[in-house]
Amino acid sequence: MQVPTPAGPVHLTYCTNIHRGESWAETRCALEAHLPAVKARVCPEAAMGVGLRLSAIAAEELAEPDRLEAFRAWLADDGLYVFTINGFPYGPFHGTRVKEQVYQPDWTRPERVAYTHRLAELLAALLPEEPGLEGSISTVPGTFRPLAADPRVIPRIVANLQRAAADLVAIERRTGRRIALALEPEPHCLLETTEEAVSFFERRLLSAEALAVFAAMADLPSAEAEPVLRRHLGLCLDACHAAVEFEDLEASVRRLRSAGIAVAKLQLSAALEVPAVGPDTAARLCRFEDGVYLHQVVERAADGTLRHFLDLDRAMAEIGSAQGRTWRVHCHVPIFVERLDGLASTRPSLERLLALQRTEPIARHLEVETYTFDVLPEELRASGVDEAVARELLWARERLL
Repeated sequence: MQVPTPAGPVHLTYCTNIHRGESWAETRCALEAHLPAVKARVCPEAAMGVGLRLSAIAAEELAEPDRLEAFRAWLADDGLYVFTINGFPYGPFHGTRVKEQVYQPDWTRPERVAYTHRLAELLAALLPEEPGLEGSISTVPGTFRPLAADPRVIPRIVANLQRAAADLVAIERRTGRRIALALEPEPHCLLETTEEAVSFFERRLLSAEALAVFAAMADLPSAEAEPVLRRHLGLCLDACHAAVEFEDLEASVRRLRSAGIAVAKLQLSAALEVPAVGPDTAARLCRFEDGVYLHQVVERAADGTLRHFLDLDRAMAEIGSAQGRTWRVHCHVPIFVERLDGLASTRPSLERLLALQRTEPIARHLEVETYTFDVLPEELRASGVDEAVARELLWARERLL
């Protein structure tokens, strides 16, 4: 839905990766079951945007012309429009162990390039005829960090991101639809923090050598390579991920602005926080260890020193040395929740980010993302997914108006 903030209108939605569905038939069924129900609660009289998640299988199936046209017709009939796609999880995302497999295939692999290209073609076909409305696709931040030690990895990632950006240039030339690919920094990935993302852009993607390669790929004059690349390649700033890293989100936004790196999508999310690890911490946190998703933990000591753990079980094994320290856990919790059973969330950080977005636009695409709903403790699921999503959207909208 469009939200008329003081700094200008934005498109606010939620990511449909909260719903189960890997094939297109399963995905379409989930969308039909939930999108109208959420819309009825949030914006019954206005069009509602959709943050679409498509697996590689669903994307391939939806590309069939008759299916795509039927989906376009259903969206129009129900007052819905797609403006952003979550292209991060390629394969199964619910009901099975996901963990570090969520990053595969990564940006070293041609399958990731092909999948992203298919999503871009679909988004170009789905974007409504609205002047100035662009599309965005969020994606894996390069690769899982342990895999980046091989010196061949980063050059492959750069080359494949250049190919993807050149594809987006070609799509815009052919269709008039501008789409940005948004790398999403996440703990324990190649791009873990905003600062690492800025460094990657400046040293790798925007170097003179890289821009010359991109200009040739995209058939551009050399002078146009940098501004065109910046239009088609940016960041997805996920509030949960940045908060887990103890980033000052306002400072992160200023850093991105000073570097001229666009935030193509702002994901509105909140992480679990343990303000001070104590004797009861393990019992409280064990309810969030679901065995499905990776729950990276970052610990901050009194002097500001950070210690990183790949997953919650590894942090729990070191809990004896963490007493009194602050933990932030990569577990997306509903953004309207600030405290839960002796634990906290990083909602205050998100509130400050929304206050900044309200007066100094960071992004035009805002997406609530609480994909963990199915595995959260029962009391957080009691109202049902449609009511929870609607409450999150209304909470965010209230802070933007």
